[in-house]
Amino acid sequence: MPSPPEAKPPARLRILLRTARPQSDEWRTALAQALPDADIAVWPDVPFAPDYVVAWRPSTEFFNRVASPKAIFNLGAGVEALLRLPNLPPDVPVIRLEDAGMAQQMAQYVTLAVLAAHRQRNAYAAAQREGRWAPLPPGPSAQFAVGLLGLGVLGRACADALRRLGYPLLGWSREPKQVPGVESFAGMDALPQLLSRSRVLVCLLPATPHTIDLLDATRLALLPRGAHVVNVSRGDLVVDHALIALLDAGHLAGATLDVFRTEPLPPAHPFWHHPRIAVTPHISATTQVADAVAQVAAKIRLLERGQAVTGAVDRALGY
Repeated sequence: MPSPPEAKPPARLRILLRTARPQSDEWRTALAQALPDADIAVWPDVPFAPDYVVAWRPSTEFFNRVASPKAIFNLGAGVEALLRLPNLPPDVPVIRLEDAGMAQQMAQYVTLAVLAAHRQRNAYAAAQREGRWAPLPPGPSAQFAVGLLGLGVLGRACADALRRLGYPLLGWSREPKQVPGVESFAGMDALPQLLSRSRVLVCLLPATPHTIDLLDATRLALLPRGAHVVNVSRGDLVVDHALIALLDAGHLAGATLDVFRTEPLPPAHPFWHHPRIAVTPHISATTQVADAVAQVAAKIRLLERGQAVTGAVDRALGY
């Protein structure tokens, strides 16, 4: 009697990784541990047509060489650079990271910036340079409203941290959102009202055609005199020269900037040496390899079972 045919082993998943070269080995090792049934190649080596692409800022050349995968995982929350690629496969789902260790970092950074503004860090730094003993009353937290532009995962984490410190919270989004402890504003018509009440304005919005240059001279001038601006999303949401002009005029008291139109920030840019601007090198919330890989691996497993995943990008909206 003939022996029954041997069952074929299940096909191995094929994953193509594209990330910054210094970290590619770390990412590949983590992916291999999380998905032991997958073959993982690292760009520019493309030995197969991948089932999934896991990438950060791929070039146009990337998709000239890579056939349409089942899904593209973007190794970050911001997807504007990926969506700008002219040859991005049009019908392939793009899935962004959700949190992946970034929410806590962002909440810490924003809380530090708000506390520095409320407790007048700039004024005390100037007094120290001049050798002046100059106590200043901070005023109650309840009178120091914080406006949050963007109420996604990161915005909600910031709201949760700031709410515990007693700050009134105002939140703005494209559509109305209900977040505990946050007074909600939605749509462009409601933006001036939020700006006029925000002692600190925190920008957490994605870069889309609707948000580029959102904070121009007209809108920044709606902030109360002595207000602060914190930008942790994308540099091209704030008009640089408008921000500097309002700081120089004394209408705005300070700005904390972690993102810029050109990165790294050029050495000659006036932000570097402005006495009322604090600059950090895009570190408010960095992708954590272990958390990101765990999230990507879990979503690949779901997709392989035909199940839906969260974090899918709406290309029309840009996020």
